[in-house]
Amino acid sequence: VWSKGKLVCQSDKEKIEYLILQMYYANAVQRKTILFHSSLVEFEKKGFMFLGPSGIGKTTQAELWNKYCNALIINGDAVFVQETPDAFLGWGTPWHGSSPYCENTSVPLKAMIVLKQSPENSIRELTGFEKVTAVSNNVFYPTWLENGMELCLETLDHLLSRIPVYELSCRPDEEAVKLTEETIFGSSSVSD
Repeated sequence: VWSKGKLVCQSDKEKIEYLILQMYYANAVQRKTILFHSSLVEFEKKGFMFLGPSGIGKTTQAELWNKYCNALIINGDAVFVQETPDAFLGWGTPWHGSSPYCENTSVPLKAMIVLKQSPENSIRELTGFEKVTAVSNNVFYPTWLENGMELCLETLDHLLSRIPVYELSCRPDEEAVKLTEETIFGSSSVSD
């Protein structure tokens, strides 16, 4: 277990940031916290994450929520999720990739949304193996840490048993926001 770290590096800011992230994550995963490649949005005091590979539209969907629902974009690329006794909390991080969004705050997680690009908007809840596969593909696994995988998978199992996961096949438009809001919150604040 890492309890102390020392960086000796004279150049390359990205390498230094990556090493700091690894040291932080080695500590965080032992405290029931896992790292996702996702964006995190806060709306009505609840958080939801957009997951998917680079270029799928995670930040774009977050920006649409900000535009149409005045939602807060907490992070556009890397989100820590922490298991607590009462909830799972989504946390902003200083690591945000090419996205400019990196708020130092947390929000109780309400849902996870796996993105797919499509000419038509549709949303469906994922279950079983499909749910596990869709989400686990977006987790950063701490393979360098002894028992890191085990700790990460245990927290992920708890997360998937308590937080719904949806697949949003969508265009980057207002209708996708409205459809998602109706599904997650039961109604929409987006005007027609």
